[in-house]
Amino acid sequence: MGRSADRLRVAGGLRVRLLQRITGRKFALSPINRRRWRNFKANKRGYWSLWIFLALFVLSLFAEFIANDRPFIVTYRGDIYTPVFADYPETTFGGFFQTNADYRDPEVQRLIAEGGGRMIWPLIRYDNRTINLNPPSPVPSPPTSENWLGTDDQGRDVAARMIYGFRISVLFGIVLTIASSIIGVAAGAVQGYFGGWTDLLFQRFIEIWTSVPTLYLLIIIAAVIEPNFWILLGILLLFSWVSLVGVVRAEFLRGRNFEYVKAARALGLGNGAIMFRHRLPNAMVATLTFMPFILNGSITTLTSLDFLGFGLPPGSPSLGELLAQGKANLQAPWLGLTGFFSIAIMLSLLIFIGEAVRDAFDPRKVLQ
Repeated sequence: MGRSADRLRVAGGLRVRLLQRITGRKFALSPINRRRWRNFKANKRGYWSLWIFLALFVLSLFAEFIANDRPFIVTYRGDIYTPVFADYPETTFGGFFQTNADYRDPEVQRLIAEGGGRMIWPLIRYDNRTINLNPPSPVPSPPTSENWLGTDDQGRDVAARMIYGFRISVLFGIVLTIASSIIGVAAGAVQGYFGGWTDLLFQRFIEIWTSVPTLYLLIIIAAVIEPNFWILLGILLLFSWVSLVGVVRAEFLRGRNFEYVKAARALGLGNGAIMFRHRLPNAMVATLTFMPFILNGSITTLTSLDFLGFGLPPGSPSLGELLAQGKANLQAPWLGLTGFFSIAIMLSLLIFIGEAVRDAFDPRKVLQ
């Protein structure tokens, strides 16, 4: 009779989930998640910081449509071309060279105009690598109507490099945060759930591993190979995964002998199912609270390495490289100010979001 009752309960649960999918109610928030969302929205600073950060990040994803040295659309002799998506040789527009057309070249613009065409440009007519060959003053030149935030010491548009650098910084931080969180949560779960010698040996390994100087290792690797986005990500991932191990380990140690865990083990449920189906949701509360701050730290790490010259390859758009140019060119304050305010605003928004997430998952914080 006991097994029959269990089968009936399982079948009933399956029918309920199937009904929720059919009626579209599967996306309904549970009461505790509704309370968390209300707590998050109650923190106005964090709530609006989330929307501002998302708006800036989404805009940066379309940086090629905001700052580019190629127009969106070119019409020429009745045909429509999209240089932002494809390369066209200069001969396409009546020129003499088989190389890609330089749409900022007055000669190319004259050829398109003579063919009855026109060009639709982005807001900023510079890519992150485009050099202003005719600056109004020696580089780094101050802000003008053409270069809104001036140029750097190589004649590149600072506004364009800021937009592209913001995108790289956030994407790098997000990828590093997600990857390190997955590894750290898994390691902490194994430590806390099994305990004993597993926990003891893992803790000694983490103590030895975290004592390795990351900066010195990066300097050595940079002397052998030129680090790029993925190499730098892999090196930092080797050391950043330990940030969440302690939190998850403590949560699993606290609940490894709870009654429902013992009951699940007695019913024959495997260790993996108990860890990730029953214990992990409780540990994820603390994990999600820390993730905005981990993202903040990941972005700061990349910025610091770029500032010191051990980050992304030379020429890559980077906020840290922009700060380094501001330090090297004190007579051009727009370089340092642009880098400072870009990083300060981005990190402040992430801190405010983290504070709101912390309030949302705080069980003591209940709105009336």
